[in-house]
Amino acid sequence: MPVLRFDSVSKVYPGPRSALENVNFAMDAGEMLFVTGHSGAGKSTLLRLIHLAERPSRGTVLFEDRNLASVRGGAVARHRRSVGVVYQNHQLLADRSVADNVALPLVLRGMKGSEIGKRVRSILERVGLAGRERALPAQLSAGEQQRVGIARAVVAEPALLVADEPTGNLDPTLSAEIMALFAALPERGTSVLIASHDIALVKRMKKRVLVLENGSLTDDISPEDLADA
Repeated sequence: MPVLRFDSVSKVYPGPRSALENVNFAMDAGEMLFVTGHSGAGKSTLLRLIHLAERPSRGTVLFEDRNLASVRGGAVARHRRSVGVVYQNHQLLADRSVADNVALPLVLRGMKGSEIGKRVRSILERVGLAGRERALPAQLSAGEQQRVGIARAVVAEPALLVADEPTGNLDPTLSAEIMALFAALPERGTSVLIASHDIALVKRMKKRVLVLENGSLTDDISPEDLADA
């Protein structure tokens, strides 16, 4: 069963400016998928439609076979618990420690404190931040802040993780480490969709790639075809 499906999805902003035009694709559960294209191609808009920061102008977005048009009111917050988001600018709470930032999705779920502590320590170890639990975001490097954002997005083991240019401000070595972390998520039950304009990095990952150009889906490249590119 697809975890995500776009059926003839368009998004038009006032102006009018078309950000997405008749986009169709399906993403399987357990898949790692890249969306690439130049700045302004529609990558960020596509991600915002998935976690309901935006609504489509036309067409249907389905998540786990549920039409997101029917998700309103309090159901929006419940939907977002199933979709982890890694933001380009981290969006960490400046006055909260690393541990508190990462724990936030678990606190919102009402999880017990002892279980939260265990989960937070485990995920911080996986992203290479063991021992940094009490640090504030301002005390971290850009790469460390990005890893905190990733830890927060995956700590609740969402069905889908979406990431917007997650390696945009990182050096090549750290970028490779972050991508390896993402690539390990599907076997833990989390599908991964990453928007990136770093073509070289995307090619190295050998995963399926959707290509957006001026809001239109112009190519859907399989891992096998990418290996031959």
